[in-house]
Amino acid sequence: MTDLADGASLEVQGSGAKPYVLKNIGGVYSCSCPAWRNQSASPERRSCKHLKKLRGDAVEEARVGGAAAATSGPRATRAAATGSASATSSAAETDEAAAPPLLLAHVWDNETDLKGWWMSEKLDGVRAYWDGQRFLSRLGNQYFAPGWFTAGLPSFPLDGELWLDRKAFQRTVSIVRRQDQSDAWREVKYLVFDAPGHGGAFEARVRHYHEFIAGRPLEFVRAHPHEPCQSVEHLRAELKRVEALGGEGLMLRRPGSGYEVGRSHSLLKVKSFFDTEARVVGHQAGAGRHRGRLGALLVELQDGTAFAVGSGLSDAEREDPPPVGSIITFRYQELSDGGVPRFPTYVGVRHDVVWKPGKSTSRAAPRPARRGK
Repeated sequence: MTDLADGASLEVQGSGAKPYVLKNIGGVYSCSCPAWRNQSASPERRSCKHLKKLRGDAVEEARVGGAAAATSGPRATRAAATGSASATSSAAETDEAAAPPLLLAHVWDNETDLKGWWMSEKLDGVRAYWDGQRFLSRLGNQYFAPGWFTAGLPSFPLDGELWLDRKAFQRTVSIVRRQDQSDAWREVKYLVFDAPGHGGAFEARVRHYHEFIAGRPLEFVRAHPHEPCQSVEHLRAELKRVEALGGEGLMLRRPGSGYEVGRSHSLLKVKSFFDTEARVVGHQAGAGRHRGRLGALLVELQDGTAFAVGSGLSDAEREDPPPVGSIITFRYQELSDGGVPRFPTYVGVRHDVVWKPGKSTSRAAPRPARRGK
């Protein structure tokens, strides 16, 4: 039996002309084949015939438990053949009942006056809800932190980020998705930015968790700092400073606001994006409210890097999506370690570019998208 070292990848020949890519990122194995991508289980609990052939059936079954059998049989094969639902949408629907009650942000519209709002750095880590006993992801999956990491945490809920450092998102993910409670967690800190169960206004909730943290020797827990935004000029200067340090952006919280469940305009995110072009190679069917129409565009960069673009599409565009072969412009935040755009958002179809396969655009320095005034 062979295996992949942490951070390694391997190409294997599938049924098509283009090989599939197997990867191991922090013990989370993946494959670019449709059977792996279209499973409804969370990524760390998926398998496929290519991973089983490489690592052995018994090893893969032990790694994912019963999930592999449930998500790699005829049902998964049919889903892969028809593209009936995106893995992300299916996972969200599967775990909806277990998902923690999180406050989610809208994007700043470049117009709302944010003077007096509470400003903090947007952390490029892993969102984690402490329910009083364990860390949960946005979808309700548990992060298996060691007991010495969670020692001293309160019995009341906290909202925060498992964070290692700026530009260390991939490393953070590779640690917190492990299930072996390894010593690698010593690199991570839990940065707290809210106390959802308190019930008071934002300022009262901040005082609540600050007082708790300040009175205890919590080695791996920090209170994330906030400061009042003085003006739009102050915001843009702070955004520039944070980005120069490698940060992701800013979060703005409306003063006196409560902790709402779901997306709220009381919490806004401000960050810069980049843009580039990709070619549409397929259409992924939608799920949930998008059932019966497009869920995401399957695209590739000029160097062959493949991914999906599901955000930014209007209802009309989902009903009549750009055809296969179209060149689209999309915005994204940054490139992953593997050269895949993170958080891609559809902008529109381009008719004024020439597609040149083989050009390595995904690893070139991205150009900033034009910011609104």
